[in-house]
Amino acid sequence: MSTQDAIHHLKVLEPQKAPSTKKPIIVGIYGIPGAGKTYLLNKLKFELQNENILFYEGTEVIASTCPGGLDNFNHLSEEGKAHWRGVAINAIRQSCLDKEKDAVVVGHYMFWPESEPIGRSVCTPEDLKTYTHILYLSTPVQQIAEYRAKEDTRRRLKASVDHLQKWQIAESTQLRRLCLEHGILFMLLNPHLLHHEKVAGVIRDFQIHTETYNTTLAMARLDEIMANKSSQIETVLFLDSDKTLTTQDSGRLFWEKEHPQLRLNGGSTPLTDVFGSSLAYSYAAFRQATMVFEARDDREFDRSCTKVAESIKMYPEFLFLLHETAKAPHVKAIIVTCGLRMVWTKVLEIEGLSDSVDVIGGGRLKDGFVITAAVKGALVERLHETTKSCVWAFGDSPLDIEMLKRADKAVLVTGPEHTRSKSMDEVLKTALDNKELAVQQVLLPSDVPPRDPSRIPLMKLTAQCTLKAIFSRRFQVFHATEKNAAKILMTRMRDSSVVGSALRDAHWEAGKYLAVEFISEIIGVEEFQIRHVQSHSVAGHRLLHEDKTLIMALMRGGEAMAFGISRVFPLASFLHAVDPAMLKERHLQDMKTVLLVDSVVNSGKSVFEWITAIRNINESVRILVVAGVIYEPTVSPESIARNLGSPPAASFVALRLSKNQFKGSGAIDTGNRLFNTVYLG
Repeated sequence: MSTQDAIHHLKVLEPQKAPSTKKPIIVGIYGIPGAGKTYLLNKLKFELQNENILFYEGTEVIASTCPGGLDNFNHLSEEGKAHWRGVAINAIRQSCLDKEKDAVVVGHYMFWPESEPIGRSVCTPEDLKTYTHILYLSTPVQQIAEYRAKEDTRRRLKASVDHLQKWQIAESTQLRRLCLEHGILFMLLNPHLLHHEKVAGVIRDFQIHTETYNTTLAMARLDEIMANKSSQIETVLFLDSDKTLTTQDSGRLFWEKEHPQLRLNGGSTPLTDVFGSSLAYSYAAFRQATMVFEARDDREFDRSCTKVAESIKMYPEFLFLLHETAKAPHVKAIIVTCGLRMVWTKVLEIEGLSDSVDVIGGGRLKDGFVITAAVKGALVERLHETTKSCVWAFGDSPLDIEMLKRADKAVLVTGPEHTRSKSMDEVLKTALDNKELAVQQVLLPSDVPPRDPSRIPLMKLTAQCTLKAIFSRRFQVFHATEKNAAKILMTRMRDSSVVGSALRDAHWEAGKYLAVEFISEIIGVEEFQIRHVQSHSVAGHRLLHEDKTLIMALMRGGEAMAFGISRVFPLASFLHAVDPAMLKERHLQDMKTVLLVDSVVNSGKSVFEWITAIRNINESVRILVVAGVIYEPTVSPESIARNLGSPPAASFVALRLSKNQFKGSGAIDTGNRLFNTVYLG
């Protein structure tokens, strides 16, 4: 599926025409006199003539609005000139609102005669309220000087190449700062971007790119990755990149490769300036970061990304995990990065993972979108809408919190104290206090101090229980048929002389055994702190997300076994399951696992009905059917596919698989034997 097809598939439509209350896109084109602003504007008028855009030469608008035209304007005081400049830009804005069109405006920021020590800004507060984007023509100053020397149609003060260079640097630097302060997106048009067709493409991008459109494109990319695979993928790993897969920050490395002194003095980079501004980590901030990188030509950008990728060292634990996913056709790993897509694509190439791990990220306008915290959360939701996959999310910072909240399994990567996100502490505390997040943490390297260990259990990424939890098929059949322990437990359950409370005890013990031997292995365990008998804290263990586990006893035969399971998992909720119609959303809210418990699964009809009822309410919850005896053909792949679809919606745990099918009644009905009601049969 192509990106365009995927966008259509999403059925998220951008409005064709902005309502008059919407702020129009007004793009300012700036540059020192002689940089080619007017020439570019004339080219854009032709290139964008059908794009619902108005074109203005700022000086001409001043002449038309100021009484007496430019002659009178030029004789006004600086305060008077500032007033009419404001009137002119306000007239442009009002015209855009009235005509419901966007605009491209050529403007002046600074005048600087070489005889004066500093330049004089002519930017007004109204300019800063009006412009949504500013494009700055960084035309080579030698070229500007040559043009000014040849020009005889306009009067310009003579200026040396050195002065023009100083002027251009001062102007672009001040404009960039003002844009950050006022929420205007700023883009430097270096020589490789100065062609009018490229500038037209940039302006078209400004016109269509909204936060909604951005999310639409990101979801389309996810749909492309999952196309034709969603039926076989049972587990998806969503992984943040910087500070999660590595201790390093690829964005900072990008600038350190170009300016090694940054590594020594810890100075700010263009990215820290952006994210440290009032834009913070908003959609607009990431769009601004994209424009910073866009100033690099393709070959230069590619070379820098290669250098960064070659210097990134991924944690061995994550490398192992990603190589394991390459061997598992039912598990898909996707790096969802707020950083540079090209860097992480190259990292995967270096590590031999490019065929099995995909990257969703931006960095350049041609990538189409940027990744924000909201987009990460939306991608998890999108996956839940379009597949039945279980989503594991791995992250380290506030940008990952929405992804972690929405994932089925959330893993916080806790790195070295000097590199970990400090702002994450408060975000985590709020999410935990509000019960919005159930999360475990991985310590990388393993000797770093944990975050809030009393509330965020520890796990090891390469531990067998973790790998089992990630790589186990959602449909599996586990049983203890040939185990001696099962033979002993099953003897009392099959003995016709054992009835009533004695039989309930036998089922209770069987439930405890299955909980310890199988369920804890299938689901996995998590650490938490307990008080040792010698009065110090040590690590204890409980079922992973035990407090988000629901034990459902299918009545009446499953109750005794379910109570045995409940004894092993005391934090789990317990529900008597009488009729699937009784099941409500509140029963499954926030649940991670459902243990559906019955004494005997024969044809599977009632169990399948319960699974369907659960899935209709919660598509992502993990379901384990636990029973004393299961008729083997009922859990064959063919039977499961026929009754539960693909990917399968549950796994099965049994004390014994039976090749014999029978329908119990009277004295051989398990429910009657459990409760001494054989006379009712």
